[in-house]
Amino acid sequence: MKRKRHTSKHRKIPSPPHPKLRQEPLPGDRPKSMAEDPVAARRVQMILDSPSYRQADEDVNFLKRAETRGVRLQIDYQKPELLMQQHGIRHTIVVFGSTRISEPAAAQAKVDSIRERLLIEPDDENLQHRLAVAERVLAKSRYYDVAREFSGLVGKAGQVTGDGWLVVMTGGGPGIMEAANRGASDVGSESIGLNIRLPHEQYPNPYVTPELCFKFHYFALRKLHFLMRTRALVAFPGGFGTLDELFETLTLVQTRTIQPVPIVLVGESYWRQVLNVDFMVDEGVIDAEDRELYWYAETAEEIWEGIRQWHRANGTPHFVE
Repeated sequence: MKRKRHTSKHRKIPSPPHPKLRQEPLPGDRPKSMAEDPVAARRVQMILDSPSYRQADEDVNFLKRAETRGVRLQIDYQKPELLMQQHGIRHTIVVFGSTRISEPAAAQAKVDSIRERLLIEPDDENLQHRLAVAERVLAKSRYYDVAREFSGLVGKAGQVTGDGWLVVMTGGGPGIMEAANRGASDVGSESIGLNIRLPHEQYPNPYVTPELCFKFHYFALRKLHFLMRTRALVAFPGGFGTLDELFETLTLVQTRTIQPVPIVLVGESYWRQVLNVDFMVDEGVIDAEDRELYWYAETAEEIWEGIRQWHRANGTPHFVE
């Protein structure tokens, strides 16, 4: 006798289950009852509180261990990389300079404040020294305006060529970096800030595009992102941090570890004292051609036109036009 075949016409198709809820919970969805074991609840709570039970990607103490440094390095790189890709960031111009060079009004106010104190304590040598330093910072505060104007030029150029095609990138801090992010904000352009975790509390400057402001744990990964998309490095007068980025870029270009990029030192009188390249050539520690890895500039227009001229000579695509 042949068995009757069931067809889809007669077969009942069950409804899809709820993606999360069940009509009957699974055994593990409930803790062991007190009736079965009076100490069960306390023992389960001890397990839940144990660091070993924390999910690995939510266990901050575990992620801070020396053995997980590789994972931290990877995510320190990956998070800003993915977000910059999502924003279509393709080319950047990196601007560096002292965090201590404030806008002219703020620099003048500091000078005035110290002068007022000196009227009360005219023989205070510490105040006299502080005034001399503050006056020198005030003289350099014009570079705040230059950085702001230059970044505005870059921002406008980036808007013409397409969103994310060319944006300013800084270390995200105050001073010259603030000026650069501010110049982009002035013209309605995005800009990037790569902050770094330091032992003391710090704040990003308020002009970085919020979605493009990042905080790194490792200096090495931050340096990598400074150079991955850069089409120029513009260094204003600055201290150790500025020198760090400048010398790394000079070294990588000198050794052709990266494709050469224009390097502009803004403020010739400052940089000639800080960086005596002629002396290094005469001492035989670098070659004469290494003097051609950078040039000096003073104004925003001079910086921008120099970068464009360099890229034209290099045959670089149209983003500098």
